[in-house]
Amino acid sequence: MSDQATITRFLQTVPMFEGLQEKQLQRLAKRFTERSYGAGEAIVTQGTLGIGLFIIESGKVDAIRQHPDGSKTTVNTMGKTEFFGELSLLDDAPRTASVIAVEPTQCLVLTQLDFISVLHEDSDISIIMLKELAKRFRRLMDNM
Repeated sequence: MSDQATITRFLQTVPMFEGLQEKQLQRLAKRFTERSYGAGEAIVTQGTLGIGLFIIESGKVDAIRQHPDGSKTTVNTMGKTEFFGELSLLDDAPRTASVIAVEPTQCLVLTQLDFISVLHEDSDISIIMLKELAKRFRRLMDNM
């Protein structure tokens, strides 16, 4: 999926980017890189600093939270068009969970630095994305 037109079309299917115009999606598409992970491979590790947002192009992942007593809980299973790491676009805090590829997985990755650069070019993108993040947070809180 390496060409920008294909990435732009894929971004149109990602809930986080609903409401963005074609030009805004194109601007974002230029900043994403692709990464592949094998089954069982850690994509991000709880407690480490995040590099940015991951969107699953294909495959499946588990988000796993390790508790202070050493026990682990799978907090979410995600597949195509789902995303994680969105908080690291906004802050420099450590990851709240590990994300492990359950099967071979391909992700698009947007670093915090690239995200901020895009926001300097078009600040309306942040408003639309923050609304989607707020919806996601509310759903999470409703499930607790």
